[in-house]
Amino acid sequence: MLDPECLKSLHKWLTESNVKLTHINGQRKYGGPPDGWVGPMPGEGCEVFISGIPRDVFEDRLIPLFSAVGPLWEFRLMMNFSGQNRGFAFAKYGSLALAEAAIHQLNGHMLEHKVWLNVCHSTEKHHLCISELPDNTKRKELLEALCSLTEGVAGLSLKMGPGIKGTSALVTYSSHHAASMAKKVLVEALKKHFAVTVSIKWHLHKSTTRGPAAPPRASKPQPLKPPRHVPVWQQPCLSPHPRLISHDLLNEQGDIQKAVVGPHGPSTSPVLALSPVSLLNKMCEARWVSRPFFGLKWSHAGPDGYLYFDYSVRIPHLIMPFTGQVGVLPAQNPAGVLEEAYQAAAKQVLRALQALNSESDSAS
Repeated sequence: MLDPECLKSLHKWLTESNVKLTHINGQRKYGGPPDGWVGPMPGEGCEVFISGIPRDVFEDRLIPLFSAVGPLWEFRLMMNFSGQNRGFAFAKYGSLALAEAAIHQLNGHMLEHKVWLNVCHSTEKHHLCISELPDNTKRKELLEALCSLTEGVAGLSLKMGPGIKGTSALVTYSSHHAASMAKKVLVEALKKHFAVTVSIKWHLHKSTTRGPAAPPRASKPQPLKPPRHVPVWQQPCLSPHPRLISHDLLNEQGDIQKAVVGPHGPSTSPVLALSPVSLLNKMCEARWVSRPFFGLKWSHAGPDGYLYFDYSVRIPHLIMPFTGQVGVLPAQNPAGVLEEAYQAAAKQVLRALQALNSESDSAS
């Protein structure tokens, strides 16, 4: 049941701020762009995904919070028929830098007592896979049909052969919005205008000029490889190859064993209970008074049951970010999946820093 006070607060804020919200397709949208927006339409990577939102929290609290990072081009809160939100939203900024700043500042932000927001890069999908097309489907004819029924068609390739029911098509759209709109209407539109019954789903991999990307093969998460060259350190007071963590910080199972080594030597505080993310944060705070920046982006669901994420972790005063991929098992809620992915990424970065220490010791 909706909290009357929350609704009253929302209506009061809308009246005082003159913010306009539009209801469309199960979501409530602000902007896209808002009135008075100056600048081009945002490109790739400018949108963030927000989860963990309490069901009775609305735009009067969320939009000011995310606008504090920078001007919003668009904010979309997913809604259900009861008037409650569905627990997640999307915020789009005018630049990639602002989107990354929002992730850095607001991921883990405590909105209410024991309620933390999860903020990460949104997966802006551009590709649709249309399957069960007739065997005699011609690329030129299908392309003309798609262009007449939807907007933003940027490319099309066909795939047919043994084991494939009918013909499949990979359609590339100019934007995630165009692909989303096409996904909503194409099944009915093709059935109505061309008497063709198809199935449509998102294609999560980048296409190539040769046709659809091959399905992912079962594989284990790949360990992070440290940069080939020791990065340039920007603090002249530090030695060229400063020790970051002790050699035996992680055991063979990846468990934490010893404390952070800060600028004044090893910490005496035990860290056996610290998670990899907490340990990495403390290590960076001890040396540079600044936490690392975590970037996390959905990659794909593997046939081995793991959910795969690409990550980029920027360590303060290191020129090159650490990048890699981690796989985690599904959880009951998105927040749990993201938490596991962040912890797995932090563990790989700790191992990479440990490898850098070993290299610097060998060189000296």
